[in-house]
Amino acid sequence: MISTRKKIIKEKGAVPTALEEEVAKALFDIEVSPSSDIKADLRDVYISSAKEVEVGKSGAAIVVHVPFRVWKTVRKIQGRLIRELEKKFAKRHIILVANRTILDLNFKRKGLKVRPRSRTLTAVHESILEDVVGPTEIVGKRTRISVDGTKLMKIYLDPKDKDKENVEAKLNCYAAVYKKLTTKDAVFLFPEA
Repeated sequence: MISTRKKIIKEKGAVPTALEEEVAKALFDIEVSPSSDIKADLRDVYISSAKEVEVGKSGAAIVVHVPFRVWKTVRKIQGRLIRELEKKFAKRHIILVANRTILDLNFKRKGLKVRPRSRTLTAVHESILEDVVGPTEIVGKRTRISVDGTKLMKIYLDPKDKDKENVEAKLNCYAAVYKKLTTKDAVFLFPEA
């Protein structure tokens, strides 16, 4: 149990939830299993939190937040790691997202001269979108504004990934998680050839 504790790093005094403990144990099991091909990369990977998001009738998704400094490592093995974690959590989709900071317009109070472009609300939401769709690439985006002023984003995913890792089944899961994280409506689909 001590070694699974290393896989969760929370703020001081915060106690991990049961779901976070479960995800950390699954990560540790993948790391110590002899047959795992991502064993070496997983050594430096840890999580900061995990939440369950309801996805309509199809069940639930687990959103695993990873600290930004280990996101580079996670990005390399994202597809394989998601596959391994989904085997451990039956009937639930796994989505990995990096922790990012949004700085508001009065950033000068925090002692910064300029606000980096990567800390703006728009940039962070774009990055979350990239994270949510996982190893699949985004090939196009359209924003549709209806007569009553509501916005709907259409996100076109790479058609080459259509058959891989049952991405088709996850499309409404992506939309629900993105809505939960950013409060923006999005529809994920593949472009018609």
